[in-house]
Amino acid sequence: MTIDFLLNWHTPIALLPVVAFLTALILFDSFKLVSFKLILGVIAIGALMAGASFLANTAAYTHMDIEFVSFSRYVSPWIEEFLKGLTVVYFVRSRRVGLLVDAVIIGFALGAGFALVENVFYLAERSQAVLLVQLIRGFGTAVMHGGTTGLFAMVSVALYDRRPNSGLIIFLPGFLFAVMVHSAFNHLLVQPVLATVVMLIVLPGALYFAFKHSEKGLRDWMESDLDAKINLLKAINSGQFLATPAGVYLQTLRDRFSGENLVDLFCYLRLHGELALRAKGLLLMREAGFEDLPLDDQTRSSLAELGQLERALGKTALLALRPIMAVTGKDIWQVKLFQS
Repeated sequence: MTIDFLLNWHTPIALLPVVAFLTALILFDSFKLVSFKLILGVIAIGALMAGASFLANTAAYTHMDIEFVSFSRYVSPWIEEFLKGLTVVYFVRSRRVGLLVDAVIIGFALGAGFALVENVFYLAERSQAVLLVQLIRGFGTAVMHGGTTGLFAMVSVALYDRRPNSGLIIFLPGFLFAVMVHSAFNHLLVQPVLATVVMLIVLPGALYFAFKHSEKGLRDWMESDLDAKINLLKAINSGQFLATPAGVYLQTLRDRFSGENLVDLFCYLRLHGELALRAKGLLLMREAGFEDLPLDDQTRSSLAELGQLERALGKTALLALRPIMAVTGKDIWQVKLFQS
């Protein structure tokens, strides 16, 4: 391996495809859900995962009696997608990602960092390759790594939105899909032009569709949920909550929870509704191009109180609220907007 490739004028051009599609995704994001600082951090994590992947692939290949071509097709996709996917699992499980839009951006940023290191390694190994080959290989690898991790994140968030209290099993479909696409790309590497063309046809179209579908879904959800939260808070503030279907349901829990717990459940319902309305206002400001306002003392106090109530009530009591809160992954995620 040589570092002479770093001095070649065409090296930066060959690496540009890694960030080109990521830049487009960020520009498409109307709600600016993912900060630029976070994107840079995720790219760095992706680069570290590429280094870990190199070590893991080397160790696995050394201990396996298999040809390199077969290894790259049937073994390395599992290793690489698993390592890239660990960060996706963290973001989804910690509720820092709640929509297809930010999931795709986070996933593609991870893949971009991974592909950046992989392409640098490729250029170091084949620094004399013609520029066209470097560009084709670089673009194909960038779209593949970013696309597979973006799809993994997208599928995982979609499943989490439906079943926010599920375990790690919700990540299995997206992981298997990412491995399948990665393996298919490696099968086509004997014809790099064909591999790149296929990736350009399949993955960008799928990610663009996810963007448009997610943004439309976000607007529809905001409109319907906004009305529901306003009506809920009106009923609470007017003293008519117990006469609503939600209030009647809460009264049916008297036999299961103490009076103190019922009061805490009521307070949790009110606080979550207030914070949800503020979060929707934040999203509307971002879409209009305004900068986020500093977190005020009242919101900070409400977040702290909500956290205390969650710890005091426990999972069982919070699950009892699901029928009247219609809790989805989006509902849980939106409160995290104040901490992003």
